[in-house]
Amino acid sequence: MAVKFGKAFGLQVTVISTSPSKEKEAREVLGADHFVISKDEKQMQGAAKSVDYIIDTVSANHPVEPLLNLLKVNGKLVIVGLPEKPVQFAAPAVVMGRRFVGGSLIGGVKETQEMLDFCGEHNICCMIEKIPMEYVNTAMERLVKGDVKYRFVIDAAQSFKSDE
Repeated sequence: MAVKFGKAFGLQVTVISTSPSKEKEAREVLGADHFVISKDEKQMQGAAKSVDYIIDTVSANHPVEPLLNLLKVNGKLVIVGLPEKPVQFAAPAVVMGRRFVGGSLIGGVKETQEMLDFCGEHNICCMIEKIPMEYVNTAMERLVKGDVKYRFVIDAAQSFKSDE
């Protein structure tokens, strides 16, 4: 969703991922302008000080300092994922580049309505995998394996329809 919002705002958008297999979709489906593999030290160095904002959506434990190095002076890292362990970084990674780290969970009613209106105006919608109720256990197994591309949405209306 962040990529779609960024593009709708007219921004240059860079997707940062651990997985090279996500590049085609990031560029062709979501519209990303740039793609950086975070595990590739050369790519990360090449992208150093190149972005103004990073929205960190990762809920798994991961190093944040390499992301901070991608920020320009006065860049902002906004954390919206909730890793299990505390986020840690060396103070100079923030202080020396006048970088900022913040977080956000959800806006109020006004902000949420503005976001929904913006989505409607720009045809932004989330990408989901709709599943029937009887697929829930398989979906949970896929979550554990990391075999999930989009959010699962249970199709309750179809799950409870009779075959009459």
